[in-house]
Amino acid sequence: MTETGQNRTEAEALHAEPGNLKDGWIRILFIPLFGIGIPNVTGLFGMLDYHSGVYWLGYALFILLSFLIWHGNRFFLLRQRQYLDWFNHPVRKIMVLVFANVFFTAPLTVFVLMVWDRLAGFGTIRWDVIEIVTLMNVIAVAFITHVYETVYLIRQRENDLLSFEKLERAKAQAELEALKGQIDPHFMFNSLNTLSYLIEEDPKKAHQFNDSLADVYRYILQNRNRELVYLKEEIDFVNSYVTLLQLRFGNTVRWSPLDEQDHLSWLIPPISLQILVENAVKHNQFDENHPLLITTQIQDQLLCVKNAVRQKINRKDSPGIGLKILTERYLLIVKRSVDIVRHNGTFEVRLPLIKVE
Repeated sequence: MTETGQNRTEAEALHAEPGNLKDGWIRILFIPLFGIGIPNVTGLFGMLDYHSGVYWLGYALFILLSFLIWHGNRFFLLRQRQYLDWFNHPVRKIMVLVFANVFFTAPLTVFVLMVWDRLAGFGTIRWDVIEIVTLMNVIAVAFITHVYETVYLIRQRENDLLSFEKLERAKAQAELEALKGQIDPHFMFNSLNTLSYLIEEDPKKAHQFNDSLADVYRYILQNRNRELVYLKEEIDFVNSYVTLLQLRFGNTVRWSPLDEQDHLSWLIPPISLQILVENAVKHNQFDENHPLLITTQIQDQLLCVKNAVRQKINRKDSPGIGLKILTERYLLIVKRSVDIVRHNGTFEVRLPLIKVE
């Protein structure tokens, strides 16, 4: 069993920040526009005209002010997104945005315009003009912030829809792969041959094989639409699956289930554990002298599944579909990744568990 880096990258991309701002051209256009437009509308230049050097200095100063206001509020906007969202903290988010706008934009505007009145030689500070400009700047920032947040929410909605679509597709793939693993002709041929043999040689084992096969199918069908199941249900299912393997391969396949934990305290995506057992059997060689032992234990809210690696001779390269789907399902459902570790001839997969509250 192998894991490709592409599997994790594709699934993690679903959870990328939907509000990454690609607003470079907007800033290039509107920062100078505000820096030039607002001073002319509000009369900041007074009696100065374009023949005066101070006039052009004023344009540079006002564009700088526009730059500082835009980027300062943009910084606050992105920072608060890391801690607040509209759905869980709407009132607090509004208060933070208003506070950042008023108590950053207004003081900065007043300070720069006081400096401008001194540089332009108006004699006295024109508080009436400063008041109008400050109000316009605050309103402009509020409007631009509203546009930013609207675009952000639209993108977030699109991201949620994409994640849901990916989750549904991953679930469908998982169901298909699980069913294919049990229903493909090779599996069915071996199962029927085993059952036919047991009916003649050991009717009691044949009955056990039939019951285990029915339990496997029943579990898959009952849980195909569920995102999570109790760990106990998954272990009972894997016990039935391992019984089939042991009736077919004898004692060469050994399964060491959990025995010290409360299985009802944990949740896990269905068919996760079975995929790991199936892959261990598929990719390793084993016999009576070297049985395949698959062990499980819980450590730090992780279900650790381990087996020794004895790769089959002349085995075909596997596309790793089972692990790929399992990794994607975990990132989508549990929001955590599956850890896959090779160490000292062992192969271990660590599945995050969800604690039942």
